[in-house]
Amino acid sequence: PTVRPIDTVERRSRTYIPATMPEKVALIGSGNWGSAIATKIGVNASACADFDDKVYMWVFEEYVKEEDGKWVRPARGAKPPEGKTWVDEGYTPLTQVINEKHENVIYLPGIELPHNIVACPDVATCVDGATMMVFVIPHNFLAPIVPKMEGKFAKGAIGCSLIKGIEFEKEGDMKPILISDLLQDEMKKSDGAPVVDMSVLMGANVANEVAKGDFAEATIGCTKPENGLKWCKLFNTKDFAVQAVTDVAGAELCGAMKNVVALGAGFCDGLGYGGNTKAAIIRIGLKETAKFARLFFKGIQDDTFMESCGLADLVTTCFGGRNRACAEAFAKGEGTWDDIEKSKLNGQKLQGTITAKDVMTVLKHKKLEAQFPLFARIYEIAFEGKDPKSIVEL
Repeated sequence: PTVRPIDTVERRSRTYIPATMPEKVALIGSGNWGSAIATKIGVNASACADFDDKVYMWVFEEYVKEEDGKWVRPARGAKPPEGKTWVDEGYTPLTQVINEKHENVIYLPGIELPHNIVACPDVATCVDGATMMVFVIPHNFLAPIVPKMEGKFAKGAIGCSLIKGIEFEKEGDMKPILISDLLQDEMKKSDGAPVVDMSVLMGANVANEVAKGDFAEATIGCTKPENGLKWCKLFNTKDFAVQAVTDVAGAELCGAMKNVVALGAGFCDGLGYGGNTKAAIIRIGLKETAKFARLFFKGIQDDTFMESCGLADLVTTCFGGRNRACAEAFAKGEGTWDDIEKSKLNGQKLQGTITAKDVMTVLKHKKLEAQFPLFARIYEIAFEGKDPKSIVEL
């Protein structure tokens, strides 16, 4: 079943029936996508009586300064001179810059953030008393970050993951683990073993376009329709249309696997192949994504793959986005994955290559490579030296 998105007329007239107490929203993450989604969350938290006006946004603290009109950071791994701090060297904490300028000058430059978004460098302070938590951090950051929350969120809090990735069991069947489940398990380790109901938001969302206000859609995958409606109220705006489906696994796997398919699309671009070839990669990729989802998870709904989280996100990612761009550079021989990541991603991590490795590990373990020829070929090109031209030899 689909949860109807928040109605435009209701939103404009603010005729919501407010909750007993306003929901307190915390945003954990402030990279490109985290800052972009803050532009929607901030607007709705301010306009709707269901939410507390102030939204804390956790920021991994860095130090920045403006040089010749451009904001810069110290070189990665650099340390200030002995006995000095970066502030002594003329740098300012990124959180301070965000709160003064209402702009993430590093990860979303040129876009004004709503003034009720408050950058916070301490994640426990950020989630203190939160009843709705939005997670937008690289999935390899979960293990070090979630324990630092110290269970400070409110009893009965719910969460929503915008993290596009997947983990796998390290032993045994090596089954895939949803990031939303991983988050839930990590938070359960807090005092009292709280169970945080997790939803996901996935869709055809290039962060910079969403932040600029270009129209886009997204899909909430939820376990309970009433929570799906809450998340729709928080995210939905006139230029960001959000609908919910009760299929967390289907929506989340679409968001993870599309990054692998985008590598194949990028290889095609690097080789100068046209739209016909890329269309074939997209079709085969969607088919293999659906097969992979059904192989490992129950309750997958066919309609999910036709939502924004499915086909639309796959198309967008295969024509734009960092995974496609980096794969194009790889096919052109512009360096190793590490070289390309450093030159193109402004300190952020490439998800497609990580997921491609993990997917192939589980497929090899189950001897299923032959059933997923595209995923297998993308892995071979990316990590085993196979000629990128072989992308069309499936």
